[in-house]
Amino acid sequence: MAEPFRHFHRVSYAECTVGDHIYHSRYLDLLEAARGEFMRAAGATVRQWQEQDCIFPVIEARLRYKFPARYDDLLTIEVWPTLLERVRLNFGHRVLNQSGKLILEAETFHACTTRAEKPRRLPEELAASLAPQLAVGRISF
Repeated sequence: MAEPFRHFHRVSYAECTVGDHIYHSRYLDLLEAARGEFMRAAGATVRQWQEQDCIFPVIEARLRYKFPARYDDLLTIEVWPTLLERVRLNFGHRVLNQSGKLILEAETFHACTTRAEKPRRLPEELAASLAPQLAVGRISF
């Protein structure tokens, strides 16, 4: 089985609450950054897809918080596609700290649309570049 894509992030003070853990909604920003880098590594940036009138809005997100990430932790954010289907593109995510402790599991659900928000089929070249990574990881929802 192939390895998931990995993106690294150092937790900033601005991302934390007074309780010294990442505020829950900030994880969505981390997942977005990791997906963007995953797309870049797969051959085209999100901007390049947008210029081809192809965007991927999030239509649903599921997050399961396992352990708090704290200021200055070095996080590994794993990303892999879990579904490539007509106008749907879903991603699995895992966030681990520098000790390998599981911080978060998530899945994001995306539609493929035009910039005018009309559904469109996933571009064949995108599906072909992501297919080898399909379901390389597992999440326990």
